[in-house]
Amino acid sequence: MAEVEEEQASLNPDGVREGEETEVSPGASYTWPAIRFDVPPERACHFFSQFRAAANPNNFFKGLKWSPDGSCFLTSSEDKTLRVFTLPDHGSDVSSVCASDADEDSFVANPVVMEGEAVYDFCWYPCMSATDPISCVFATTTRDHPIHVWDSTTGQLRCTYRAYDAVDEITAAFSIAFNPAGTKIFAGYNKSVRVFDVHRPGRDFKQFSTVQGNKEGQTGIISAIAFCPAQTGLLAMGSYSQTTAICREDNMELLYVLHGQQGGVTHVMFSKDGNYLYTGGRKDPYILCWDIRRAADVVYKLYRSTEDTNQRILFDIEPFGRHLGTGGQDGLVHIYDLQSGQWISGFQAASDTVNAFSYHPYLPLAASSSGHRRFEVPDDVNGEPSLGWTENCASIWSFSFDPVTEDAAFVNDRSPSQA
Repeated sequence: MAEVEEEQASLNPDGVREGEETEVSPGASYTWPAIRFDVPPERACHFFSQFRAAANPNNFFKGLKWSPDGSCFLTSSEDKTLRVFTLPDHGSDVSSVCASDADEDSFVANPVVMEGEAVYDFCWYPCMSATDPISCVFATTTRDHPIHVWDSTTGQLRCTYRAYDAVDEITAAFSIAFNPAGTKIFAGYNKSVRVFDVHRPGRDFKQFSTVQGNKEGQTGIISAIAFCPAQTGLLAMGSYSQTTAICREDNMELLYVLHGQQGGVTHVMFSKDGNYLYTGGRKDPYILCWDIRRAADVVYKLYRSTEDTNQRILFDIEPFGRHLGTGGQDGLVHIYDLQSGQWISGFQAASDTVNAFSYHPYLPLAASSSGHRRFEVPDDVNGEPSLGWTENCASIWSFSFDPVTEDAAFVNDRSPSQA
């Protein structure tokens, strides 16, 4: 373990920041293409066969996230495995290099990381850049294990962050997130949050209770964590107690708690300008929009078909900040206008539950993953379930778009209407 912990310098934020200055950033000379949601997207790449090994033919996806630089995306699946899919030529033209045969995967994941137990959560290092191999890492938390940080190019373990309970046994985090600067890891536990210094792997951490001495605050398991992208120093924490808390990053001071979700909160996400927060829960058909400057009432609700599932359904906001995409049990991806809260389009992404939808950070692409646990009797005599190529699968979608002029402003000041 000592050799692993010696690699803590690999997450040196100073070195990463130097590399980041060479990356294209939204506020610089780059402008995102304006995606046309009135035109159905095309399935550019597809993946399913490499997830159906003989040992677990009913394996299904549990989530998917693009890397911050858009060079690859990371998936988590029921077989306790995380896979990194790197876009050919960084996605310049994915359709020209992807396999066209429906019976084949477009390309193979590399590397493939095996965890020892079920994966609770995973996240990318926020300063990750393919041009700087030192920064190419992601973190995972699994049942009965410490937090692991993995090299996304080699699949090797970089370092671990261990939390212990009152009887000095390792306790697993239920949710994890890097702060925007990439210097700390925030991990959610039952009624508490532990904060690890990225540069000090091991068992050193600061612990903050989410319940105050007078029993006020946020109870339950902290199941989702998100930081405000507007650098306001705020973070949101979702709990299985059906609440979402807004806190300060520096001292974890609780500002207020949002009530209104019908099920345990499984995903939280700030708007691009940081003024609004979107929350979703399990067995809850609505994503709620909150104005965190007032936080008195829900601004509007976005429907999705999730009434009967405990799965974590990940949604995402496209880089312009105008539209939100989310999946559901019906296999559809729904696109909503965030200014009005109105549904504007949708498309069939899979034949089963779409449990994650994620926009590419720079290109007019998106990725989706699907699948759910099945208990029905197998169809064939060999005892294996008969699944189609649009079940338990992942896809990359290519959207039509309009060119954006050089002086087009980044849209982060559009306020949702009080619908």
